Amino acid sequence: MTTKLGFEVELPDWVHGAVDFSQSYPTDESKMAVAVSLARTNIERHTGGPFGAAVFDLETGRLLGPGINLVVPTNNPTAHAEMVAISVAANRIQSYDLGVNGPVALVTSVEPCAMCLGATPWSGVSRIVIGATDYDARSIGFDEGDKPSEWKLLLEGRGISVACDILRDDSVAVLQDYQLSNKEIYNSKQSPEETFRA
Repeated sequence: MTTKLGFEVELPDWVHGAVDFSQSYPTDESKMAVAVSLARTNIERHTGGPFGAAVFDLETGRLLGPGINLVVPTNNPTAHAEMVAISVAANRIQSYDLGVNGPVALVTSVEPCAMCLGATPWSGVSRIVIGATDYDARSIGFDEGDKPSEWKLLLEGRGISVACDILRDDSVAVLQDYQLSNKEIYNSKQSPEETFRA
C-alpha cells in the first residue's frame, strides 16, 4: 500500500493562460520578465505572495516550468515560487534531474531563501538568474533564513553560474506593491522579530 504525499503542485488556472510554452526566451531579461509577471499577477489575482520563478531550457530558451508563491493558499511552507517551478518542470520532463536533457536555468524574481538555495544544486540546474536581492525581501518583512555569505561562490563551485540584479527594479516594485497593499507577510513564529527595513 502506498500513501500519496502532497508533493504535486496545482497551479491556479490563470497561470496556464499567462505563460507560453512554445515561445523562446533567449535572454536573461526576457526570462526574468516572465518571472516578474508571474509574481505581479499572483498578487493581483490574490493567489499567493509576491514571488515568481521559472525554469527554462537554455538551449532552446523555452519555458519548462512556471512557479508562483503558494504558501498561504496551500498551507504549505515549502510552496515557494522556486520550489513550485522546479516541481512543475520536473513533472513536465518526468525527471528529478532538470538537466537530464541539457542545461537549464532557474530564474527567480527574488534571491532564493535558504530553503530554495539548498534545493538549487539538487534540482540539476546549471544557471540561476536573480532579480531582487535578499535585502529587498527582508526590507518588507520576509524571513529569508540563514544562508552562507559565500553562497554564490559555492554554487559556482558546483558549476552553477549566477546572474544577479536582472530587472531588479521591476522585481522590487512587485515587493513594494505587495507591502503597500497590506497583504500578509507570512513568516513562522520562529522568525526573528527584527526586519531589515530600508
